[in-house]
Amino acid sequence: MRAVQITRFGGPEVLDVVDLPDPVPGEGQQLYDVSTAGINYADTHQIENSYLSAQELPLIPGAEFVGTPVAGGRRVVGLLDGGGYAQKVVAHDFLTWTVPDGVSDEQALAVVLQGATAWHLLRTSSHMAEGESVVVIAGAGGVGSLAVQLARRWGAGRVIATASSPEKRALAEELGAHATVDPALATDDPKLFTGALREANGGKPVDIVLEMTGGNVFDGSLSALAPFGRLVAYGQAGRTQPKPVNVGPLMQKSRAVIGFWLAHCMARPQMLDAAMGELLPLVAEGALKPVVGGRYPMAAVREAHQDLLARRSTGKLVLDPSR
Repeated sequence: MRAVQITRFGGPEVLDVVDLPDPVPGEGQQLYDVSTAGINYADTHQIENSYLSAQELPLIPGAEFVGTPVAGGRRVVGLLDGGGYAQKVVAHDFLTWTVPDGVSDEQALAVVLQGATAWHLLRTSSHMAEGESVVVIAGAGGVGSLAVQLARRWGAGRVIATASSPEKRALAEELGAHATVDPALATDDPKLFTGALREANGGKPVDIVLEMTGGNVFDGSLSALAPFGRLVAYGQAGRTQPKPVNVGPLMQKSRAVIGFWLAHCMARPQMLDAAMGELLPLVAEGALKPVVGGRYPMAAVREAHQDLLARRSTGKLVLDPSR
């Protein structure tokens, strides 16, 4: 099979398309022909070895796929512990879900990892209640574009999205954001970003922030929280750590900082079943609209990562392993 493999850590330049033996399924697994592989921002961390878990070489990146069993059966979308950038993968049965008719590969891939993340950020980690204000950092991205829609659907009083260009801010508003903010305000002074978030919320502190950038964006978002507000951190796209969070200021404002990583849900499959059992039907009905950002030939995998790192993309990026 053809696959994308790395034998050294680094940027997009370490991604090589090579020929490798087909993977062999273990107990409770099946071998699948991959029709489309998903790309996530976390993959850019994985190939740098800057992700939450240490990586071992050589490795095939990729945590999600759509495909059909080699032995025959229906099209599924599945999660993987790596190996997704390939023409064939092996996956555990409890980490695959049948794709409804009318749902494209790209749409299914948008919800299996990024959609499930958005679902759990709102339901499990922040426990969003009807009427609360929700800030979605990177509201035009893969997770953010779905979180904006879900927050509106579940009764958020006000949804505020950040996005780095006028076009992305317009998209976030089309998806349901009541207001948008340019995160570049945080570059020089997080206080400016705090003020912009509160201004977008009618001059009031906000209840929930879904944060995936780190650095000044995290710092400014934390300061924007109301008493009993919750910041859920699920990424560090800016590659910069925020200031240390001290207990005293949290207590003074009754604020909470929560971390989230979808990998922990993979050890509790019922948590993923709950998310996928709601998300896939919503997509099939047209009630949830994943944003498809681009389909790249496997041979252009480096370009896909470059576009992701340069923030030239919106929504879900995927690889076509047949090209």
